[in-house]
Amino acid sequence: MAEQQPSRLQIYSTSSTGVSPFWREKYEREAKKYWDVFYKRHQDRFFKDRHYLDKEWGHYFSGAGRKVILEVGCGAGNTIFPLVATYPDIFVHACDFSPRAVDLVKTHKDFTENRVSAFVCDLTVDDLSEHISPSSVDIITMIFVLSAVSPEKMPLVLQNIRKVIKPNGYVLFRDYATGDLAQERFSCKDQKISENFYVRGDGTRAFYFSDEFLTSLFKENGFDVEELGFCCKQVENRSREIVMNRRWLQAVFHSSDGLKSSYTESAFKFDLCQGNVEPISSSRNSDQLCRSEENSAKELANDFEVDMSEGMAFEMFGISHSSDEIIEVDAGNWNFKIKVLSKEYQHTCKSTGLMLWESARLMASVLAQNPTVVAGKRVLELGCGCGGICSMVSARSADFVVSTDGDAKALDMLAENVASNLQKPFLDKLITKRLEWGNRDHIEAIKELNDEGFEVIIGTDVTYIPEAILPLFATAKELISSNRDAREIWKPALILCHVLRRVDEPSILSAASKFGFRLVDKWPTSIPTSSSQSIISSWFLEKSSEECIPTTALNIMYFHSE
Repeated sequence: MAEQQPSRLQIYSTSSTGVSPFWREKYEREAKKYWDVFYKRHQDRFFKDRHYLDKEWGHYFSGAGRKVILEVGCGAGNTIFPLVATYPDIFVHACDFSPRAVDLVKTHKDFTENRVSAFVCDLTVDDLSEHISPSSVDIITMIFVLSAVSPEKMPLVLQNIRKVIKPNGYVLFRDYATGDLAQERFSCKDQKISENFYVRGDGTRAFYFSDEFLTSLFKENGFDVEELGFCCKQVENRSREIVMNRRWLQAVFHSSDGLKSSYTESAFKFDLCQGNVEPISSSRNSDQLCRSEENSAKELANDFEVDMSEGMAFEMFGISHSSDEIIEVDAGNWNFKIKVLSKEYQHTCKSTGLMLWESARLMASVLAQNPTVVAGKRVLELGCGCGGICSMVSARSADFVVSTDGDAKALDMLAENVASNLQKPFLDKLITKRLEWGNRDHIEAIKELNDEGFEVIIGTDVTYIPEAILPLFATAKELISSNRDAREIWKPALILCHVLRRVDEPSILSAASKFGFRLVDKWPTSIPTSSSQSIISSWFLEKSSEECIPTTALNIMYFHSE
């Protein structure tokens, strides 16, 4: 077969280009799940109870007659229960698309059905008027909730709430503003979904509003601005020597076809760092700011409350703890402590090499129980990631091991893991090297380390990207040994392990054939041969080997190079 040059395929992140389309769709599709996990973890401890609502918007809640309130995105009830305690005549409808959040509201000590109706509702999909009578709500509160919705779906939320608000009702709004500390921290990470829209480490999302975007959004969906405030406050943690600049927008809207309020429309900025008040540029009233409003704003600056509980903001912005974690891996009678990217942050990292996959655990255990697979041989691991546990186990009995990955971040962490888990003489037998499949310079650098080729090449969970399969086999063909035992007892082997549901095995077999590899055994379904025992099944003869299998979905494919 004529030698085929591998085409270079860039499958590793080299720049901060934001969240990939796959993850953008996943965050949108599973948004409810991520918030459910959020409330499972934090319960009602993340946000403070919002007692400041009475100070800032008390005149909207008070007055003659019973007021009906709708709290959109009620969370654990941090808005609901302070309002119910302060205003005995109000009735609150509370909705959230997280079932766990609604359960927290219903199990709250102050929950009573004659004061609060709590229900699950996704305002981008469900019809709110099926739960609440049309045009029956006096006040709708939206406190740090619209920011969790994709910008393209925000109009659906506003159109939905417009069905149930009275013609003279109000929407009380507070949410993150552009320039907030969190947005500044996100700007240097691969966490940007779209303009001003980011994903946090836990998979929840946050949009940061400008006053122009906010007013335009509400105007286009039938609401006029009654009040608009841009707020800033510094939050200092002296023990950590951290100062956080918190910024948010606070506004009141009313239905554009409703009755105009007598309240003087205003636009102003609360600079709570300095305690002064400055106008926001506005075509409506940039030169107007009545003295009563100015005095009110100054009083507000003196006792303004930050919404998050003590310490939670630091965690939210990724300040309070490391994004790495140590996991223990048992392979035979060896124990490894491997540093990986913590599960909380795996959503926001493009490099799949910063985590430990099931297939690596299985192969490491197989090699530990069956050292003859690599004993006395030159071994190459492709796409080892940060763990490198198959390479480290191989180094115990192999003559020489090269552990490779195409991602620089994974290699940096791999070097740490190798240094902390291996000692001489095994440490001297293992070399880490960067290898992007199809990269001529990288391939030649590997050949300089070992010009005779490798008798065993191992890859675990390296075939889940269809476009990478051909470059993988092309690279393996160039680096596998062309020598074999004169008695044909053994041939150079390529061993692949993967979760069956993640791969297209026909494409793997087609690529293997194209580059001169023949599938000689497969597990757990062995290939019929004339031999009484398949190669891979012999690895699992001992009961202890069977116990190392983490899931029955794992498959092993054993190829010979022809």
